Amino acid sequence: MLKNRLITALLLSTVFLGALYTLSDLMWALFLLVFIVIAGWEWGGLTGYARTGRLVFAGCVLFSGLLLLPEMSVLEVLHHRATAFFMVASAVFWLLIAPIWLLRGWQLRNAVLGVVVGFLLLLPAWLALIELRHIGPGAVLIVMLTVALADSAAYFSGKRFGRHKLAPHISPGKTWEGLFGALIAVSVFAAGLCLQLHWNLWFVIGFMAIVILSVMGDLFESLIKRQAGKKDSGSILPGHGGVLDRIDGLTSTLPLVAFYAYLPFYLSVLISR
Repeated sequence: MLKNRLITALLLSTVFLGALYTLSDLMWALFLLVFIVIAGWEWGGLTGYARTGRLVFAGCVLFSGLLLLPEMSVLEVLHHRATAFFMVASAVFWLLIAPIWLLRGWQLRNAVLGVVVGFLLLLPAWLALIELRHIGPGAVLIVMLTVALADSAAYFSGKRFGRHKLAPHISPGKTWEGLFGALIAVSVFAAGLCLQLHWNLWFVIGFMAIVILSVMGDLFESLIKRQAGKKDSGSILPGHGGVLDRIDGLTSTLPLVAFYAYLPFYLSVLISR
């Protein structure tokens, strides 16, 4: 199991890095869209859609993604407006709705709500990867490395010191000790990064926020999987499960980082006529 997990992680990392640094903007977006469509198929399964429903939802994700490409948009301003809308909607969902959802353990029973939440999970994360790459490949790597480090630190510190359950009704394996371990590891990483890149050390707080958001994304998918009676969202990635299992912590972090980075631009786009 661990061997398969490591091999899959190595292959994914190699392919992802190659795409990040070599593909054109259009090919980068299309490369990512493949994984988002697969995640859409998996989301359909978690929300109880039959095979036809899953195909329709995945198809809608693909169609929406193609429409959101700048190269496919009738007007560039439409692309910017749609991107700004999804980023703001994602921020509202993760900062206001998701915490209450997790605390109350709401059931995702409505098919329409399942479509809306699925779009809010997948499309903003995809758009954020496109937007952050415009800043530079390093911006994408920093966010993804932070989430990966938080996940690993939480696992090992929880394994070693875990005594107090973080959310036993959602994910019994997660502990407060694991969360604290993730915060400490990421804080050290962020402080070193700030010193190396001559950033203000206050950025460390932002990195800690990324940890909290990644845990929230992980817990949210865990809740949906538990309600669906499934351990994994899929089986396409040996040792990891499905694509959603691999990106759960990114669905909540990437859009919020992009939202913060481009906030003045998004607001100007939304309020302009």
